[in-house]
Amino acid sequence: MSTDRLELPEPSQAVLRAARALLRGKERKSTGRFLAEGPQAVREALKVPSTVEAVFFRWAAVLDHVDLLDAARAAEVPHYAVSEQNLITMSDTVTPQGVVAVCRAVDVPLAEALADDPQLVVICAQIRDPGNAGTVIRCADAFGADAVILSSDSVEAYNPKTVRASVGSIFHLPLVVGVELAEAIDACRAAGLQVFATDGESPSELTELGDRLAKPTAWVMGNESWGLPVEHLQLADTTVAVPIYGAAESLNLATAAAVCLYASASAQHSAAPTD
Repeated sequence: MSTDRLELPEPSQAVLRAARALLRGKERKSTGRFLAEGPQAVREALKVPSTVEAVFFRWAAVLDHVDLLDAARAAEVPHYAVSEQNLITMSDTVTPQGVVAVCRAVDVPLAEALADDPQLVVICAQIRDPGNAGTVIRCADAFGADAVILSSDSVEAYNPKTVRASVGSIFHLPLVVGVELAEAIDACRAAGLQVFATDGESPSELTELGDRLAKPTAWVMGNESWGLPVEHLQLADTTVAVPIYGAAESLNLATAAAVCLYASASAQHSAAPTD
């Protein structure tokens, strides 16, 4: 690549201030914007039309991300070169990954997410850890889920740690935020989904569900520390425990979600008719 193609403008102070402000949840909520950090997240964001508003490259890292620079130019997205210090002010990590994008919120209404005959959905109820929330989104994407729903009492979907933990998956599937759990469950049931809730104390284990796993399913995953309270468990059709055969006391929330989603996805794909 010729050096003239690497000549990037520097952002104005106003542009920098607007991007930095998105580290604050209040600013994200009021503007409907958020930050995506790292090459994979920015790459996936740029694939979604009208999602990225600006991309910031660290001067020293531009040559490492020529594909992203070309993608930003092709999408006619404003792109800038900034110093290491300025990039740090747009990141909540000690060592930024060299590229940050300002993105428009990507969540959709509940009815829209469930409109097209969903087969597999995950509902996050009272999930407070952003890393877990992002990893659940990534797992849902990996196993072909049709949507992820974050209840109104869960962590913010656009928290930088949530976005980073999703590793770009937040841009791949419908995301619903800010709905009450009961509303989400009712909507899933109305869309033809059975509702399973994870509960380590349940007498019914994942391995005992058999053919039920192949049916359209919404999985409800509870809080990292205390799981789902009784009143939320009662909203589900069935409570399910993930069997543990070793000495571990329990599974991490995101790991449990991965196991359950994989079980459903595998059963559904095995049951699907082949041409």
